[in-house]
Amino acid sequence: MGVVFDTPDALLGAEGRDLGHTEWLSVEQDRVTTFGETTGDMQWIHVDPARAKDGPFGSTIAHGYLTLALVNAFMPDLITVNGVSSGLNIGLDKVRFLAPVKVGARIRGAGVISKVEPKGTGVQVTVDVTVEIEGHDKPACIASTISRYIP
Repeated sequence: MGVVFDTPDALLGAEGRDLGHTEWLSVEQDRVTTFGETTGDMQWIHVDPARAKDGPFGSTIAHGYLTLALVNAFMPDLITVNGVSSGLNIGLDKVRFLAPVKVGARIRGAGVISKVEPKGTGVQVTVDVTVEIEGHDKPACIASTISRYIP
């Protein structure tokens, strides 16, 4: 469940707080293909295992934007803020794709709160999320997510 804050104001002063890791998530071909169909990105490196076997990675790989989308799925497992009427996804400050995620690999998110500031009636939080690939030193992706929690 990650780190729980009782109220948005409880986030104030939490810069540097390690949020730990999520559970591992297996990235399978059906998820990659569905993402390709949804976004119109049906490039063979993602959706054609037979052709990708002879490609640069030896298998199909997840779309970078699929990996990024999974950051949003990891967030509730990293941080929970109670006492809110709404939580808003404001956007991202920085995203980098550092290593491909091969189909069949397992990934997880690791988070650290890097910035907290009052915004209007709420509190805005930047969480730096690293998407780790099981058994690899280099992460798949790093992203600075921005969320606003309104009491």
